[in-house]
Amino acid sequence: MEGGLFSAHKPTYLLLLLHIFLLALLPFKAISSPKTQAEALLSWKNTFYDAPPSLTSWSLTNLNNLCNWYAIVCDQNSEQVSQIDLSNFNIDATLTDFNFAPFLNLTQFNLNGNNFGGPIPSAIGNLSKLTTLDLGNNFFGQEIPVEISKLTKLKYLSFFNNSLTGAIPYQLFNLQNVQFLILGRNNFFFETPGWSKFSGMPSLTYLDLSGNYFHSVFPKFISECRNLTFLDLSENFLTGQIPEQVFTNLGKLEYLNLTNNRFQGPLPSNFPKLKHLHLAVNAFAGPIPEDIGWISGLQRIELHTNSLQGPIPSSIGQLRELQHLDLQMNFLDSSIPSELGFCTSLTYLNLTSNHLEGKIPPSIGQLRGLLYLDLSNNSLNSSIPSELGFCTSLTYLALASNELNGELPLSLSNLTNIIDLSLFANRFTGPLLPSLLSNWTEVVSLQLQHNSFSGNIPPEIGLLRKLDVLYLNDNKFSASIPSDIGRLSVLRSLDLSRNHLSGSIPPTLWNLPHIQSVNLSNNNLNGPFRLRGNFDLSNNNFTPEIQKAPNNSKKHKKVIIGVLVPVCGLSVVAITIALIRMFHKKTKRALKKINSAENFENFESMILQEEVKFTFGEVVKAVDDFHEKYCIGKGGFGRVYKAELLSGQVVAVKRLNMSDSNDIPAINLQSFENEIRTLTNVRHRNIIRLYGFCSRRGCIFLLYEYLERGSLGKALYGVDGVTELGWATRVKVVKGLAHALSYLHHDCSPPNCQQCVARVRFRSPTF
Repeated sequence: MEGGLFSAHKPTYLLLLLHIFLLALLPFKAISSPKTQAEALLSWKNTFYDAPPSLTSWSLTNLNNLCNWYAIVCDQNSEQVSQIDLSNFNIDATLTDFNFAPFLNLTQFNLNGNNFGGPIPSAIGNLSKLTTLDLGNNFFGQEIPVEISKLTKLKYLSFFNNSLTGAIPYQLFNLQNVQFLILGRNNFFFETPGWSKFSGMPSLTYLDLSGNYFHSVFPKFISECRNLTFLDLSENFLTGQIPEQVFTNLGKLEYLNLTNNRFQGPLPSNFPKLKHLHLAVNAFAGPIPEDIGWISGLQRIELHTNSLQGPIPSSIGQLRELQHLDLQMNFLDSSIPSELGFCTSLTYLNLTSNHLEGKIPPSIGQLRGLLYLDLSNNSLNSSIPSELGFCTSLTYLALASNELNGELPLSLSNLTNIIDLSLFANRFTGPLLPSLLSNWTEVVSLQLQHNSFSGNIPPEIGLLRKLDVLYLNDNKFSASIPSDIGRLSVLRSLDLSRNHLSGSIPPTLWNLPHIQSVNLSNNNLNGPFRLRGNFDLSNNNFTPEIQKAPNNSKKHKKVIIGVLVPVCGLSVVAITIALIRMFHKKTKRALKKINSAENFENFESMILQEEVKFTFGEVVKAVDDFHEKYCIGKGGFGRVYKAELLSGQVVAVKRLNMSDSNDIPAINLQSFENEIRTLTNVRHRNIIRLYGFCSRRGCIFLLYEYLERGSLGKALYGVDGVTELGWATRVKVVKGLAHALSYLHHDCSPPNCQQCVARVRFRSPTF
């Protein structure tokens, strides 16, 4: 009876169930229809600060043609949105205004290269069908939402170059299908214990964690990602040695970047498929492994700024695909192996600042595609091999600060593409051949100073129309200055001092349109000349009558100011030095330990203001490892470089070499650090802001606020666009300097009246 009743009403129950099922689908269909998706996109677009013109198809009048909208791809069957690609549209908006609900079938979401800010909404975790999520190169902030770990179909995930903070959720590593995980250039942090929750990802081939704030040893979970071909951990604070397990498990690695960390111990080398090896700016020690030559596919090796010792292994000659070799700023010794000549694919070779000796191997001439060669700051003691002239592609050649000798080979005239030539501080002799100069027509910087070149300066120098810097000082050049120098219309800096030049200054020299500094001192010049603040004509044979200024009172006033201002300036400097020495003597008695220059060689430290948003590694990169082209000034024992950071901030970096300094090595290191910490907090209108300092391998780097108008000295002498300062303004400058000194001695807390005063740069009042 009961069964019959049920049977009789069976169709009714089925219809009821079907009705309920259809009602349940209605919200889903309403939410996911093409129309609701189009409306959601339009609503989002209306929040854009300035919608790009390419999105004009996103409009109410085009509501029914969603699949034809720009940057939108639809599924052919459902006609619903499957891909949104707004990469590089320069959109200024947020994701908090985006309605994720209608887009549950979305498979690709790409916002790379825009100006999106704010947090990443947790609702993004509902896009369960996503295979690609790229939010890189934006301004997203706060933490990564844990809900991202629900996107289990993801194969590509990028948050690269944002402002995300906090710890990376370990749940992300449950995304077992992810092949590309790109989290670099954010503000993530993690201490060593935190890595224990992370697990290996079997599908992962590309991992980028660079440019964050990780303080730990090498993360253990990485060695479990056995299919990795790309690994970038650069610009973090990772320490310790590379575990042996990494060598054995990551046999598929093609790209390894550990640059700018604090790794120690021996170099890793057992990666048979490696093509790019970047281990620069660490504390790796010991020799370069001989078996590095067995990694036959290596194309790029960067090991600079470490503590590597011993010879350059001859096995490197087996790397026939090697294009870039940078071993600068280590302690490598012995000679340059001739086997380097077999690396015929090389375009970049940098061995500067090591302890290499012997000769430049003639086999270098086999590197016909070489563009950049830097062997400077070593102890090479041969002549330049004529075979170097076969490297006809060279644009940069630096052999400076060695013990090279002999005459320049005529074959160097083949270097017709040379732009920057630095041969200074050697023992070169003989004449500067006209045939050399006539072929170097592309050269921008020619630095031959501190040698023993002789003879006249050839008139062919005037053919180098692109010359910006010409330094021939401290040689034995004789005869007169060729008037052809006046044809160098873009020349900014000229130094012919400390030679045996005679005769008068050619009139053409006074008319160089872009010249900023000229040094003709310590020669045998005579004859008439013009008064010009940026010309140094001292210690020549000009008669007193000729040196007198013309009789009109205006120019006479210039001479008086030109004499009085240096005298006042020197008085202030003399008083300052006296104070410094007085307090230095008192401090010296109290110090229990005086550290020698050798102590400084091993002294490494970094102090930055808390509000500083850049790293020292970014500064090094901005000046291309202190390339000469970024040098904007030279002092008594250091150079100043201009660093333009990726953020747009510009800083000045003074590099002080301890071996050249007379006073800094004698300072107690702890005292020095304390003074620097104090100075980073100094705030005074007449004192340039000190951002901090870093010491590394016998050098100290001071990071200052960059001032566009140059130094006080140059301003006083009429350089950098300031051709004349009135007496009242110059008095104002001296008063500003006095106020700054008074502040350091009395007003700041604690007073800075010790050695650090000498390291403060002063900002003159506006003039």
